[in-house]
Amino acid sequence: MEWSDIRLFLAIAREGTLGAAARRLGLTQPTMGRRLKALEEATGRRLFQRTRDGFILTDDGALVLAHAERMEQEALALTRELAGSDGQLDGQLRVSCSDWFGIHVLAPILVGFSKQYPKVTIELLTDARLLNLARREADLVFRITPFTEPEVISRKLMTVSYGLYAAADLPVPAYEGDDRLPLITMDEAFGSMPDVAWLKQLFPAAPIAMRSNNRDVQARLCLGGIGLAVLPRPLGDSLDGLKRLDPPTSPPSRNTWLGYHRDLRRLPRLRALVDMIVLSAGRA
Repeated sequence: MEWSDIRLFLAIAREGTLGAAARRLGLTQPTMGRRLKALEEATGRRLFQRTRDGFILTDDGALVLAHAERMEQEALALTRELAGSDGQLDGQLRVSCSDWFGIHVLAPILVGFSKQYPKVTIELLTDARLLNLARREADLVFRITPFTEPEVISRKLMTVSYGLYAAADLPVPAYEGDDRLPLITMDEAFGSMPDVAWLKQLFPAAPIAMRSNNRDVQARLCLGGIGLAVLPRPLGDSLDGLKRLDPPTSPPSRNTWLGYHRDLRRLPRLRALVDMIVLSAGRA
């Protein structure tokens, strides 16, 4: 049984379809189908039940899954150990963060890092997914919730202040019960975020003009004059044409945490990047 076949098996078990598993591994769907058939023939077991909704593990498949995940953990641990012992300031680092943080906080720092270490390639992934550090989906992650995984080294990087913004030509609201100006806020999947509750409490009767999970989109909509928006100050203060208002209470601030797998703590290029980001955040 080849390790590459185990990776294929794990991808199908996690994604549930050949197509999604093929995209995850960068293979074609017919190739996935042929290799799965060969794997089942090699083991002499049917590993998946084919249904209209996708692939479901059989009892034998569930048995293989438990062993396959342990094999994956060992393979990834070996990869991280080898990477962590690499003494060269070259190679690749995969960094994950939210969209606005990548644009307005990290990008300027990465420019300086690239000039100082031109042989290190940074892959910056800006989305809302919580990428898995143990599986090396990312080497360095920034997020607004603390890391609880025991294998992750983490620290609080900075506290980000938020502000209430409007286009420069809009009137300043009276706040108490003022519902003249519509609101721009997070989409319903992120409705539990503190700034969403704060905005709703301040303007309980105001209509919602737009929702978006992208802070930069919210900022552009606000700049267009369609309503009020709560934005991180590194974003809102950087845009000409927006004015920061002075409500009776300030929007809640958020902490930003950085984390990386403990096996990479000796990786020079990661240490150099973390040190530069921490130093820059301390100056902000």
